Amino acid sequence: MNPGVEIATWPRTGAAARGRPVGSVRFAGGMIGVSSWLLGGVFLDGWAHGHILTLDTFFTPWHAVLYSGALAVASFLLAALWHYHARGYAWGQALPAGYGCSLLGLGVFLLSGAGDLLWHSLFGIERGFEALLSPTHLGLGLGIGLIVGGPWRAAWGQPQAPATGPAWLPVLLSLTYMLSILTFLTEYIHPFVGPWPITTDYGAVGQEQGVASILLQTALLMGAVLLAVRRWTLPFGALTLVFALNATLMSILDDRYAFIVVAAGAGLAADALRCLLRPGTSRPGALRLFAFLVPAILYSGYFGVLGASNLTWSAPLIGGSILEAGAIGWLVSYLVLPPASPSEVSARQDLAHPSESLRISPRS
Repeated sequence: MNPGVEIATWPRTGAAARGRPVGSVRFAGGMIGVSSWLLGGVFLDGWAHGHILTLDTFFTPWHAVLYSGALAVASFLLAALWHYHARGYAWGQALPAGYGCSLLGLGVFLLSGAGDLLWHSLFGIERGFEALLSPTHLGLGLGIGLIVGGPWRAAWGQPQAPATGPAWLPVLLSLTYMLSILTFLTEYIHPFVGPWPITTDYGAVGQEQGVASILLQTALLMGAVLLAVRRWTLPFGALTLVFALNATLMSILDDRYAFIVVAAGAGLAADALRCLLRPGTSRPGALRLFAFLVPAILYSGYFGVLGASNLTWSAPLIGGSILEAGAIGWLVSYLVLPPASPSEVSARQDLAHPSESLRISPRS
């Protein structure tokens, strides 16, 4: 026997044999900590762009918070990468599953940040609507979305749901942070930021923008919520956290803090409906009803709060907006859980009645 050949065919042992390190609640919590720093810088910078009209340089305290948050993310991920590689994992697999895209997002962020510095030197500092459509800012948003989604992706890839409240928290915060990046980048058409239902300054165009903002933000919100509801049985209070935290971040941008209460109430109603209806893959009808009712409740509360501020919209416009929000949620449910195709129905029937599918017809 050739010892060299025998040794070469032995399986690997130790950490490297496991492919990837196993994530933990502690690791996810650390990732959420640095992600919170980064995301806080995003919304602080967004607040500054809307409240401080004298911004004329890239080097601001708000950018300092944002980019120091990126440095914290880089330190955390690179330290983890080095640590696990030293334990025997290959460089390409030295982060727990789900966090590779976070490292990719860090690279996208850093390249976009360098581009942003050049962009500002050439075109100046953007303000208002144009700041959200700057190509370098969109690149920063993409990078941040990939970064903060690490704990969510890690949990999605696990066969079992998080077992405890502390284990759920990073997952729910990660989901909220991904949603919040999307709502931040579309704040110019967000009903918690725009004053369309309480002003006549914009005329019919303002009404159209107001309705469009409700429909777009319903699609973003319910896409995130329905993915989570379809994947797991969430603990009570999970949706309240997602709704309230996202509303808090968005309310900072234009000082509309009453919407935090509206969103928290709608989140609480969503938690109650989830327990009552038990929506999921085995109950698609309940999922679709849930998808309709949640946004309808949210925007009923939205108009209720604005009623105290002299609503300028008519009853048909308000009622139609609420119903269309529910309809958008209902339609999104078909993307998250499409109906079974005929072949899938046939396959399920074969699994349910294997003797029927294996029956051999007698010869004639």
